[in-house]
Amino acid sequence: MSKLKVMSSDGVSSHKLSIAGVLITIGIVFGDIGTSPLYVFQAISGQGSNFSPAIIMGGLSAVIWTLILLTTIKYIFFALNADNKGEGGIFALFALLKDRRVKWAIIPALIGCATLLADGFITPSISISSAVEGLNNIYPNLPTLPIVATIIVILFMVQQFGTDAIGKAFGPIMLIWFSFLAYLGLTNISHNTEILNAFNPYYIYNMVVNTEGGFLVLGSVFLCTTGAEALYSDLGHCGRKNIRVSWSLMGTILVINYLGQGALVLSDGFQLEENQTIFYAMVSNVSPKLIPWAIAIATAATIIASQALITGVFTLMNEAIKLNLWTNLRVKYPTDHKGQIYIPFINWFLMIGCLIVIFIFKKAEAMEASYGLAITIDMVMTSILLGFLLMLKYKKAKGVYIFIFGVFLIIEGIFLASNLGKIFGGGAFTVLLAIGFFSLLYLYYKARILRKSITEYVKMSNVVPLLKSVREDDKIPFEATNLVYPTRSDTPNKLDNTVFYSLFRKQPRKAGIVWFLHLDIQNEPWGVHYAVHEIIDKQCYYVSLQLGFKEEHRIEYMMQKIHDNMVLKGEITGESVFDCVKGKFDKSDFKYVVLNSRVATDNKLTAFDSLCIKVYRFVKATGLQPAEDFGLDKTNVIVEYIPISVTKQFYQEMTEDFEDYSNPAPKTSM
Repeated sequence: MSKLKVMSSDGVSSHKLSIAGVLITIGIVFGDIGTSPLYVFQAISGQGSNFSPAIIMGGLSAVIWTLILLTTIKYIFFALNADNKGEGGIFALFALLKDRRVKWAIIPALIGCATLLADGFITPSISISSAVEGLNNIYPNLPTLPIVATIIVILFMVQQFGTDAIGKAFGPIMLIWFSFLAYLGLTNISHNTEILNAFNPYYIYNMVVNTEGGFLVLGSVFLCTTGAEALYSDLGHCGRKNIRVSWSLMGTILVINYLGQGALVLSDGFQLEENQTIFYAMVSNVSPKLIPWAIAIATAATIIASQALITGVFTLMNEAIKLNLWTNLRVKYPTDHKGQIYIPFINWFLMIGCLIVIFIFKKAEAMEASYGLAITIDMVMTSILLGFLLMLKYKKAKGVYIFIFGVFLIIEGIFLASNLGKIFGGGAFTVLLAIGFFSLLYLYYKARILRKSITEYVKMSNVVPLLKSVREDDKIPFEATNLVYPTRSDTPNKLDNTVFYSLFRKQPRKAGIVWFLHLDIQNEPWGVHYAVHEIIDKQCYYVSLQLGFKEEHRIEYMMQKIHDNMVLKGEITGESVFDCVKGKFDKSDFKYVVLNSRVATDNKLTAFDSLCIKVYRFVKATGLQPAEDFGLDKTNVIVEYIPISVTKQFYQEMTEDFEDYSNPAPKTSM
């Protein structure tokens, strides 16, 4: 028997704090939140129409305290500690609560996932558009939409090279960007140091309570922290320590830049020129010659801003797949760290969505109306799950966490209320997207519940006598020398009910050796290990095959090698069961049976059940087919459909009309 090597499950071991790690983190994680200065103050001022001190000081103070309370305390301090084997994001929270049997957690988790996916259509579009439109400061009539679309396509094309390579390329650019933000902020603050009074939260109260339209301004303030969710979602890509150290510097720079913008706007005689934004006005105030360079570095930074969102969505969907909340998709690992992933289907799906948004809204100003609402809902869901998890984990401090997360929920609730007005603008677009995504996720989840309502496994002790009976029945022909069934069962003591059905409930399948193969993906990148468990000597075996997450699924090659090793050790003969070819070929034949379940036609389904099943089939159609998932040659695979019962079976009364044969009719004469 081959020994099973135990692999490390430490998902963050390769994410130790280092200068290189911090640089990669800056390139991957902080793009979204780091480019918020391009449009936050523009939105707070009503696209440059309201520079009253009450609005500017109140909005600036709200920005500062939002970054302190939500981004720093909630995400950097609390959320980064709530990882699931090194992975972050709302599904990491759900997985941890699922282990504690918190059933209701699925609803906020699915809502959070749906809203983050909807935001994935908007963030790259608005970020890149807001930077590229700076070209209109130099060339007023230049059409920017084709440039934005080209950048979007290129951005998604480079995702296949992985976040490590992207982070190394993007890190230095973001470092230059943040340095530029600090320079602009400090220069403008030096001209109006009274702006430092904005640290006083009284200005928030004054804006909301005493200033007309002040409450609605909070919807624009919230844009300063929309990238905070990426800090948590990208935990698996960068590691906790690197994110925290990076944020201590990047967060400080963001506050400095916002203070600089406020100082400029409240300076005597300030006004915007045509096609100018507050950010680019700040650049001009330092030196008009910097405008072309500022546009170039801002465009590069917003491309990177999109990266933070994209990697977060990759992580989110990978977690969904692991938790069986979405069908299997092809997941690639460009580096030797399991947290750094690339999902082709999601990548191209997001790209198409971003292009649709660009061509619908055309301008960043129009996109702003749809931006922020969905991510606000996502943050509320994260607070609910995170707060409840910490209360369960630290029961003695339950009251403290109720208070802390109660404050977070109040703040986020206020932001959500201030953003609701966006529904009547472009916000309806993201809301409809989020509702659509949630419907797919929820109905797929309910279909999985229906699927699990049947008996999924049969005891192997009940399988063995039937295997022996089939083998001894001379009337049943051999189907193959080696018949391999991929199985979900992670132990040799039980067998999938669908495999049981395929073996015995139709024409019984007979083979020289029946193999049950369980595939287990490890947290280490490389290595192939296996263990063989005897079910019936020389007739049936259970194989547990462990693959590193970067290893290709060459299942046929691996099974042949396991077979050959057992032949060398004398555990099996390796001869064909077909006499006409016995001894004439070096290798005996293999046949693989891949099973797909289908709801039996005699199930009594409600309209909702039918809808769930249709959505389940639709979602499954977007993912990997079982043979492809196992890396099997389609010419050597049988795909079989197995009927399953997920509800009460249909019952119909039937009355037999029969002829009485007890008195046969008299013969007629000729």
